[in-house]
Amino acid sequence: MTRDVAVVGFAQRQMKEFDGSPTCVELLVPIFQECYDQTGFTRHDIGFWCSGSSDYLAGRSFSFVSAVDAIGALPPVNESHVEMDAAWALYEAWLKIRTGEIDTAIVYGFGKASASTLRRTLALQLDPYTMTPLWPDTVSIAALQARLGLDAGLWDEKALAEVAQRSLSDAESNEHAVRRGGSSVEQLLDRALYADPLRKHDIAPVSDGAAAIVLAADDRARAASDRPAWITGIAHHIDPLHLGARDLTTSASARRSARAAGTTGVQVAELHAPFSHQELILRTALELGPDVVINPSGGALTSNPLFTAGLNRIGEAARRIWDGSADSALGHATSGPVLQQNLVCTMSSESNL
Repeated sequence: MTRDVAVVGFAQRQMKEFDGSPTCVELLVPIFQECYDQTGFTRHDIGFWCSGSSDYLAGRSFSFVSAVDAIGALPPVNESHVEMDAAWALYEAWLKIRTGEIDTAIVYGFGKASASTLRRTLALQLDPYTMTPLWPDTVSIAALQARLGLDAGLWDEKALAEVAQRSLSDAESNEHAVRRGGSSVEQLLDRALYADPLRKHDIAPVSDGAAAIVLAADDRARAASDRPAWITGIAHHIDPLHLGARDLTTSASARRSARAAGTTGVQVAELHAPFSHQELILRTALELGPDVVINPSGGALTSNPLFTAGLNRIGEAARRIWDGSADSALGHATSGPVLQQNLVCTMSSESNL
């Protein structure tokens, strides 16, 4: 069965930290309501629910099950879960709709990164035999990656500052951004190094939050939105986990995902780049030309909520199609150490059917 699937709703909450009241689950209730208001759907219209979160990082077993309370457990719902960014939950829901099993889905994620020392905790995702015992934190690994590019002449510190300056300036119009307000490139370069060669503005802030996206097929999508963001391609690839087994100055998996999803003609790209130099890597890997608008929302450098930062990139890209500022857009999500896993989702204002 050939079906077109579109993004027709998106809602988010991003914050530097919150004290647990409301909880992440309670945070989902108004987000779901916002999605219903955007599309005209009710929860009874949703054929499938898929979430992205982590019981381990939440500090309690089956925390994703408690999120069903935000959905409404009666009548029973068709529900699934991925233990990673909710962009991968979107991939699962997209496949389910494409098979014809369902017509609509809500994909959501939630996470509270501020509850722990995240940069150290994420060392547990590294190779358990050779890397984790050394406990290298995520910022230090990214700094090593940035240094490799600097030494190879692939970018310089000014290029990193230009990425940060543009992101902070664009975030001024994003009510959900945790960090905003552009300084000049010269002012950014005058700031102290944090993890050589990175400064604090080169590093995404630890962020909490939740988000949801509504997917619908064919006429259900047309009924829910005047200008649906039709998914024209979606692909996910993985590079080796061991840092010594790949060239950290490039991203082969992002390049494969881009070529599989098709990025020709993309006008806007929302890239999940938690470090300024990673945007430069992704621009090259995704083969994005200088005319492509990058991260008009401010991107992950201005807010990087755990388990929804990648999903937000897809939602923000879809918004550019809804408001008519673009006819084609790309949303990108990453997971794992220094761009190890990459998902690319391309969208268009025109249906394939």
